[in-house]
Amino acid sequence: MEPVCWVYILRCADGSLYTGWTNRLNARIRAHNSGKGAKYTRSRRPVELVYCQGFGSRSGAMRREAQIKRMTRPQKEQLLAGWERPDASQGASGETQEGTV
Repeated sequence: MEPVCWVYILRCADGSLYTGWTNRLNARIRAHNSGKGAKYTRSRRPVELVYCQGFGSRSGAMRREAQIKRMTRPQKEQLLAGWERPDASQGASGETQEGTV
């Protein structure tokens, strides 16, 4: 089943990490990098995707986002170390999903 929503982590230009969720992953990353994303990332551009995980529901993505936000920095870095970026053929773009960003 194709993911409906994504939880993602961005590494900002200052080295900080930002966690969020979306239903259109690539569009959301573009928004962050153009200054139209979260207030936090506006002054920390450019941002780079360092983690994403797809979910079949918005509630699943939001639960995972909350779980990640409760992690310590070392726990987040450990999560990132074990992540392999999916290629476009695996549906990581999220671009097929309609909705607002």
